[in-house]
Amino acid sequence: MASPRHLMKLSAALLLLCVGVCVARNSDFSIVGYSEEDLSSNDRLVELFEKWLAKHQKAYASDLPKSVDWRKKGAVTEVKNQGQCGSCWAFSTVAAVEGINAIVTGNLTALSEQELIDCSVDGNSGCNGGLMDYAFSYIASSGGLHTEEAYPYLMEEGSCGDGKKAESKAVTISGFEDVPANDEQALIKALAHQPVSVAIEASGRHFQFYSGGVFDGPCGAQLDHGVAAVGYGSDKGKGHDYIIVRNSWGADWGEKGYIRMKRGTSNGEGLCGINKMASYPTKDK
Repeated sequence: MASPRHLMKLSAALLLLCVGVCVARNSDFSIVGYSEEDLSSNDRLVELFEKWLAKHQKAYASDLPKSVDWRKKGAVTEVKNQGQCGSCWAFSTVAAVEGINAIVTGNLTALSEQELIDCSVDGNSGCNGGLMDYAFSYIASSGGLHTEEAYPYLMEEGSCGDGKKAESKAVTISGFEDVPANDEQALIKALAHQPVSVAIEASGRHFQFYSGGVFDGPCGAQLDHGVAAVGYGSDKGKGHDYIIVRNSWGADWGEKGYIRMKRGTSNGEGLCGINKMASYPTKDK
């Protein structure tokens, strides 16, 4: 029996083939030029599709900016510190929401992690961990998020609202999207448009004691920490490509609260698993 991935590729090939019939010789994936044997073999169709996909992914990649830094574009607030509360997921979520809001509205507003800790309880556990997608879902369904000033951080779990529900929420989102897992190019594509929530393994001593430069490990891919990817670039001197990550351990850690993590590794999961579970909020203009 064919695997789901194989069937997905076959379906995509057939769809492209149908489109190609309409545009005939103007398409590089059409019925024109292929033998009856090619078009009647599922495996051959998938092979043709994979060649087409490789060609166009490479062409698309060349259209992306060589570097992006959302800090320089006014879409990233000051580095924050989660302290002893296991609320990294909330800080990762908020950073991504602050980013897309600034990009769409032109206003950079610091938002409330504490509201997520107290109120985003469907799937999340406050200071004991959570997931960014659940937090995005809460923000979209609850009418938005308060500012950090209106709902300040306590470094511990509180009661949802605490009299703040009457205040209007400052920032809304439409929903969220997941980046295809283990696809670095898809992550870079998303980052070219906005800051992205990502998860990494951060429990290793090399990561925890990072102080500067392009980090290349060692680290595993057992995800245990939520952070925000806020750009990407290259170290021309050493030839390393990297992703710019904002941590939530204060500005005294790393490069003023940030770490540049090497990209372009042979492992699809990415360094410290950064490609495994990325997502970003969406916001209507």
